[in-house]
Amino acid sequence: MTANSSASTPESQNLPSLDWIAVLFFGAVHALALLGLWCFSWPALLVTVGLHWFLGSIGICLGYHRLLSHRSFQVPRWLEYTIATIGALAMQGGPIFWVAGHRLHHAHTEDEVKDPYSARRGFWWSHMLWIFYPYPDFFEYDRYRRYAPDLDRDPYYRWLNRNFLWLQLPLGIPLYLCGGWSFVIWGMFVRAVFLWHSTWFINSVTHLWGYRTFETEDNARNLWWAAILTYGEGWHNNHHAYPHVAKAGWRWWEIDVTWWAISILRGIGLASHVNLPPKTAIEQG
Repeated sequence: MTANSSASTPESQNLPSLDWIAVLFFGAVHALALLGLWCFSWPALLVTVGLHWFLGSIGICLGYHRLLSHRSFQVPRWLEYTIATIGALAMQGGPIFWVAGHRLHHAHTEDEVKDPYSARRGFWWSHMLWIFYPYPDFFEYDRYRRYAPDLDRDPYYRWLNRNFLWLQLPLGIPLYLCGGWSFVIWGMFVRAVFLWHSTWFINSVTHLWGYRTFETEDNARNLWWAAILTYGEGWHNNHHAYPHVAKAGWRWWEIDVTWWAISILRGIGLASHVNLPPKTAIEQG
């Protein structure tokens, strides 16, 4: 079953109960990130910026999004697993959960029931409240896995989906050995908070503000500062018009750092079947 298939949805349900475990978890990480004010160092900041790019652009944008969710290009299986593991390190959920939710978002964009983070339910809902009030169809594995059957058939992705949080240990240990608690606080907690909100901005602000190159049925928009924070994902109107295209920034000034990485992989022969914008669409844009 694909994301376009019918499924049980919480149409008749009221708002789910507040998930206090999620509230405490995200609240604790935000609180620990504030400790960075007392242990700042320039090397720690560089680690944060580097991991924000590595886990965000390579892991989430290139891996979870353009490769796994949309299959806009192909890489060898060993590389696909590696990139997906990098995405899991970002603490944004396992690959099956992330991909299933994103495919639902595209199949039912801005539908207040079927889109997990519909912008029509308000800024804060699309930004983060959808996580704190979890609908079973979007958060229970036996339900959401139907929207990512290709990943759910793979034993490695099922394992990664269950165990992604444990990957923080092999990340935290070398950070501590290299720079002590400053590297841990900045490289794990400050980075996680910054990367969470960067990603959530795509769900929220790019459905509210920005310009539209294509007349899509939804309100997805291109927003330059969101594109900078998310390495190209902020060119959201382009993406919603042509979701299976590997390139999000189409005009010369629409900077798409993630596309640069895909281009490098393509240039060295590790990326193939790269979906490019059709000429007719470029002329229309």
